[in-house]
Amino acid sequence: MNIARRTMNAPALAAVYERAWRPALFYLASGRTTAADRRDAVRTLRLGGAQRVLDIACGPGNFTRYLSNSLSGDGYAVGLDYSAPMLARAVADNAGPRVGYLRGDARHLPFADGSFDAVCCFGALYLIPDPIAATREMIRVLAPGGRIAITTSHRADTPFGYASRVVGGWSGLRVFDNDTFPRLFAEAGLVDIDQQVHRVLQYLSATRPA
Repeated sequence: MNIARRTMNAPALAAVYERAWRPALFYLASGRTTAADRRDAVRTLRLGGAQRVLDIACGPGNFTRYLSNSLSGDGYAVGLDYSAPMLARAVADNAGPRVGYLRGDARHLPFADGSFDAVCCFGALYLIPDPIAATREMIRVLAPGGRIAITTSHRADTPFGYASRVVGGWSGLRVFDNDTFPRLFAEAGLVDIDQQVHRVLQYLSATRPA
């Protein structure tokens, strides 16, 4: 297990991740606040009503619980993560009537095809050993007409971008180019593909045709 993944599985990090670690790092990386990211997640995924939502690599569940607040009726959000300390923190801090948590491997999701109306992964694909396989799994469990949204690393075609790829490789963080995920979405038949780059992070969303 590389440095980055060992860090994410540390109980000490789980205790402070959403309160300090993530807000600070993501603001430096993108210039965006956690509050803005959460609001955009709800808007991008077009949440509301009795939808089924899957949050991959949910960590301590702050996004998962926030997403669940937009649902009603039989709607629910499932947060999936590989880290037991993160899930323990999620259950302790972010339980709710429309949210549940599950330990699992993003590369082999334990759900049937088309199980969810919205699937997301915010700030974790660069940590997963096979991020392409994980993304394909996200698309597999997405229902027709459903929305997918991801936030991940971005490497510009500049000396700084090259340096970020080297540093990321050393620490275990994958740094993706501009084309990897738009191309993957298009090859999977997704439409309405949107990509926005904020500093060293890229935000992508798409729709599975009905």
